[in-house]
Amino acid sequence: MSAALQKRTEAERVPDPPNAAPTDDDRQLVARSRGGDRRAFGELVARHQRAIFLLAVRYLDNVEDARDVAQRTFVQAFQKLGRFRQDSGFRTWVYRIAINLAVTALRERGRAAKMAARASSLETEVAPVEPISEREARRLRAAVASLPPKQRLVIELRVYDELSFREVAEVAGSSEDAAKMNFHHALKRLRTLIGEGGER
Repeated sequence: MSAALQKRTEAERVPDPPNAAPTDDDRQLVARSRGGDRRAFGELVARHQRAIFLLAVRYLDNVEDARDVAQRTFVQAFQKLGRFRQDSGFRTWVYRIAINLAVTALRERGRAAKMAARASSLETEVAPVEPISEREARRLRAAVASLPPKQRLVIELRVYDELSFREVAEVAGSSEDAAKMNFHHALKRLRTLIGEGGER
């Protein structure tokens, strides 16, 4: 097993946080948090921390760095909560914070050029219906990694994080139509890449 695959496997084993499905919706929890209710913000963290952590793992390919970014994401969200206008969902807001922090971490790692493009990415999706072999999974990951930046982010947000097109557009800073267009272009490109790989 490759080191990168082993890291991702370890990340997938991180258990879901307790009380990850509170009854209040995010808007109610945000309102309570702004009113000084720290337990309400703790519920927001519990609800979204796993998704943010896995997002950071995909960017950083390092579990410890991803944990650090996830932690700093919620620290920053808490500090800026008063400025959150709620014109988008809390989830898409913290996704943008996490992506910005992950890009900064990669720049500090000396990989700025590669990740600056990935940060401006948009959307795309590929999720096999039937179980696939480890070899096929590696080929799929390689194909996704080769996509243009704006298509790669869309795919990752749609497939791995199961965001709606509206949410993807909000995270990516694009229109919903642009997100859908990038998604469908990416699917077409992935089919071509995977088909070429299977003929070798």
